Amino acid sequence: MSFQRTPPSVDPTAKRGRLLSAGLRFMGKPAMVAFETSVVFRYTAWRIVPVLMRLTGGRFAAFVPLPIGVIETKDSRNGRPHRRAVLYFNDGESVIVIASKAGWPEDPFWYRNALADPAVRFEARPFRAEPVEDAAEQERLWRLADVFHPSSVAYRERAARAGRTIPILRLVADPAS
Repeated sequence: MSFQRTPPSVDPTAKRGRLLSAGLRFMGKPAMVAFETSVVFRYTAWRIVPVLMRLTGGRFAAFVPLPIGVIETKDSRNGRPHRRAVLYFNDGESVIVIASKAGWPEDPFWYRNALADPAVRFEARPFRAEPVEDAAEQERLWRLADVFHPSSVAYRERAARAGRTIPILRLVADPAS
């Protein structure tokens, strides 16, 4: 990855301004959730954002109403870098990433890659990926995610209808790398 930026620390419980609050309410509307789960959005948005982040040195993130970062995993099929844009928030020193894939029936490839090789990069910095498996911890993080990103409730409902539970990934800084 040709750029490195320090992603802003994101407190999901922080008070938001009126404009951001209105944008988040809009993003939680059924029409917007439907757009986010469309084939067009699914196959373009999360692929093009990492390119835009690289081309703008990470400044593209300033134009998106929610904090996005680029996670880089090693593709478990061929070993090549696999980059995708993800929504994130912080929980203490950790970065929390929800592998929602907009509620589609399958987990995103980047999540599967992170399970196969937990040495990942987030915004070009080394992290260790740890799936959150404790039910109480998952519930606590889902409460934060629901406040932070209103569409997450709709994503969970959609995934549940397909028989999928959306996983949560905790990224822990890896200073040894």
